[in-house]
Amino acid sequence: MAPSATGEPAPMHLPAISKASTINASVLHGPHDLRLERRTIEEPSLGELQIAVKTTGICGSDVSYYKKFANGDLCACMPLSLGHESSGTVVAIGPQVSGFSIGDRVALEVGIPCGQCGICRKGRYNLCKRMRFRSSAKSVPHFQGTLQERINHPAIWCHKLPESISFDAAALLEPLSVAIHAVNRASPTPGSTALVIGAGTVGLLTAAMARQSGCAAVTIADVDQGRVDYAISRGFATHGYVVPRPLHTSSSSSSIYNSSNSGTSTPYDGGISTPGSTLSFQSQLDSAKMLAADMLALTNSSSSTLLIDDEDDGVDVTFECTGKEICMHTSLYATRPGGKVIMVGMGTPIQTLPMSVAHLREIDILGIFRYANTYATGIRLLCAQKRGNAGGYTLPSLDDMVTHRFRGLDAAKGAFELASRTIDDNGNLVLKVVIET
Repeated sequence: MAPSATGEPAPMHLPAISKASTINASVLHGPHDLRLERRTIEEPSLGELQIAVKTTGICGSDVSYYKKFANGDLCACMPLSLGHESSGTVVAIGPQVSGFSIGDRVALEVGIPCGQCGICRKGRYNLCKRMRFRSSAKSVPHFQGTLQERINHPAIWCHKLPESISFDAAALLEPLSVAIHAVNRASPTPGSTALVIGAGTVGLLTAAMARQSGCAAVTIADVDQGRVDYAISRGFATHGYVVPRPLHTSSSSSSIYNSSNSGTSTPYDGGISTPGSTLSFQSQLDSAKMLAADMLALTNSSSSTLLIDDEDDGVDVTFECTGKEICMHTSLYATRPGGKVIMVGMGTPIQTLPMSVAHLREIDILGIFRYANTYATGIRLLCAQKRGNAGGYTLPSLDDMVTHRFRGLDAAKGAFELASRTIDDNGNLVLKVVIET
């Protein structure tokens, strides 16, 4: 966590700007209704820094708000600035803040917990009921995101960066934190095997963190050939599996789902399944079972040292990064008895699962929600990446994950439209789109 004064007198800092000034902000008013507006920003208050935002990455949740003015069950009810994967520089320092200077480069951890409840005191502040998270509609009034020229942000959630870490990489510390938290929850032992379903930004980084933790074989699966190829060529995973049709992806993400499902596998009429729905659900389970077998066969056939007995068939841990029901089914069938399934992706809120598969084989199902206490680890990993790791695994370049860049908040609409796709007009892979403020 970044330093801030709590008991010692802090030196006085003259603000770099006047008491109040106007800034540009990209503001969403409804589906696809993105506007460039002028806002007033005050001096940073007690314990705050004012940050000139340099880079913001577009996340899948941002795209959801852009398209639907909602993300899952969270519906925006007022204008909202999007963006939460961000970095910038300190331009003003509020009272009782120490350890920072004007011009310091920082990564922003944008979730602000209460810091007082029992959950926060236990260090699991990501679960705080009073959490305010930038660009989320969960709290009202909404906590505005980082697609603004400047924001005031608590100093304790601003993480100082060495010069060796770029603003792009610093912005991607946010999805990297999700991956770090997921692998921390999984706690794989050295030599474990892992499967990652979904090769978006979070899936790629989760695969990399699984390798970083000592997993000997990490298979990544996605419907997009380009993303799987990227994962293997850049060293995020050791094995890749391209999911065949009829399983396919939506244009806005790497989520894998069955086109015939459309969410209807959850029984209607108070939970009483009709014969038709039962048949459809059983077909979906059969498809998931075959898909899991194909993924495992790929890993086993390519490495004789990793062959396992039929009775212990499966990977040690599966990271499900799509949030789709059929992917959870596949995860359960692909995980060995006594293994773990980590729910990383947030997608379909209500799912019908073959729970006996987990019950009878003692498969632990663990959820993760965002992250906690991860930014310092992420910064250390990026510093080690620059130095190289002789004889060990080195995290792939986060800078190279940025495939498209838009300059200026007035270009935000084009950035969101592109981030909704998996390839651009020239047939190039779309992975991470960033907006430079």
